[in-house]
Formats: sequence, structure tokens, C-alpha cells
Amino acid sequence: MSTSPAAPASCSCCGEPLADERRIDLRFGLPDVAFELPEEARRSPGPSALLALDGAGFFVRCLLPVRLTGETELVLGTWVEVDEETFLHTAAVWEDEAAYPGLVVRGRLANAVRPWGEEVLGAEFTGRISDPGELPYLVEGNDPAAVRLLGETWDRDHVLARFPHPLPVAVRTDLDEGWSVERTAGFSARFENGADQFAAADRSVAVGLFQDTEPGRTAEGFLAALLERAPEVPEGQHHTERLPDGGVRYAFWFAPRDTGRTRHELTAYAVEPDGSAAGLFCSYEDPGQHAWALHVWRSLRREAVVTSR
Repeated sequence: MSTSPAAPASCSCCGEPLADERRIDLRFGLPDVAFELPEEARRSPGPSALLALDGAGFFVRCLLPVRLTGETELVLGTWVEVDEETFLHTAAVWEDEAAYPGLVVRGRLANAVRPWGEEVLGAEFTGRISDPGELPYLVEGNDPAAVRLLGETWDRDHVLARFPHPLPVAVRTDLDEGWSVERTAGFSARFENGADQFAAADRSVAVGLFQDTEPGRTAEGFLAALLERAPEVPEGQHHTERLPDGGVRYAFWFAPRDTGRTRHELTAYAVEPDGSAAGLFCSYEDPGQHAWALHVWRSLRREAVVTSR
């Protein structure tokens, strides 16, 4: 996977947020190899989209369009390694309104873009100017990996879930053991302390997985064990959903007063008949966001898996 983090959803050229959720723009700050070198090795002839690295080559930032399901396009502001002649020519025409539209850039992808990683690092592309107001677009693949990346339509959630920065759309995120959950639009993502965590300025979510180790125990029995240390809450602040297959879901919520400011918490579980379970914790400031927390809980899903107990 790339060591160069993609920046939050925005225009790859100017950084402004994009209103059209069918186009999602992310940009890589540097070529991957730059993180192996001291900052003093970085040289630029002027434009921020051009970079020379002492002893490591010459790079031009280009736009890599990737087709996703759901009629969504992911446009990645990524770096392409070029030869010195191409680099100098690009620098010479970059601000030339007459010459820039004819610019052609051919080189190798310099970011191990997720989820393809090393498979596409070094893939060869040709970039051309589609819009004089934008960076060169990588429109042609010159080897099998590049042709496949440009030519196929990729699963939207599988690709977008690999980017931890806030996105303008909700993304179903794989957890493990067949479980997944919806990551709300605008939330960042990370894995810490054994849990998947999603956060925005005023809300956060943490999700962890559990497996019952007591043979023969029912889903309700395992749920009771998970709730042994849960606080008591008043009637009307908890909810149980029993599922036709023998599974059970349970949520409770309250507003603790231990931080000097009011916040609201929802703790919830989804337990499968085979003893696999997911636990979810939501924290939010506005009581009007309770419906959001319930939605996240109900978005917990487990694909059918074959297990033995």
C-alpha cells in the first residue's frame, strides 16, 4: 500500500471541495519514494505539480480517473515519474496558454494506489490535457496493469474504504469475519486499539468484533454476557431486535455527565446464531443525531460465512 497519504476529497488542482458526489477527488501529496529521502532532496522549478528528487528522478502530478460502480468516478491526483527531457519540457510549457493544451506526459505511476498497491506502482501511462484548467489526465495505459486499471469498473465501496480521509459519500467498510458497517460521509477512518474507528468534528464511532467461546450458547445468552457490565438505563432508552435466524440486536443509550459538557452515547451489539458478534459505540453532542447513531448500528451486516463451533 502507498506510504503517501491521499488528501481529503477536493479538487486535485485547487483543493476546493467538489459538490458532485459522482466525482470524488483525492490527491497524493508526494511520490512514494519521497518519503525515503530528506526534505532537502526535493526540488521544484516553480509549479507545485512538478517535483525533482535528488537521486530519485523527476515527477509530474497527473489525474488518474478510475471508474467505480454506482456511476461514480474516482479522480486521483497522483505522481508520474518521467524522464528529464519530459520534465523540462513540461516546466517550460506549464504556464504557456498556447502550448500547455498540447502537452503529452508519458511515465510510470509513482504511488502504490490502494487497493491495488504494488500491482500498479510503476505502471506506464500516457497523460494528455483534457481541460486546460486541469492537470494532465492519464488517458492511456501502456502496459497490462495500466490498461486494466483504466479499463475496468471497480467496486465502489471496496476501493473507497481504503482511503481513511473524509469522503463526500457514505462507504460500506469491511471489518473482518464477514462483518461490514457503513462509514458516514465526512468521517475519517482508522484502526486503533483493536477497533475500527470513524470520526467527524462532533461525532465518532468505534466498532469491534467478538466471538463466543462457550459451546452451545444462544445468541441471546452471548448478548447477556456482553452486557454484564453495562449500566442500567431507563425504559425507553434501549431497544431489542430479534432476528428470524436466531440472531439478536440490542442497543442502549444515555447522556453521561462526567466531562463537564453534555454528550450522548449509544452502545449496541449485533449477535449471530453462530456466536459471531459486532459491538458498536457512538458518541455525539446533538440529541438530534440519535437517529444517525441507530442507522449506523443497523448498518452492521455480516455476509454468510461457513463456520464450525
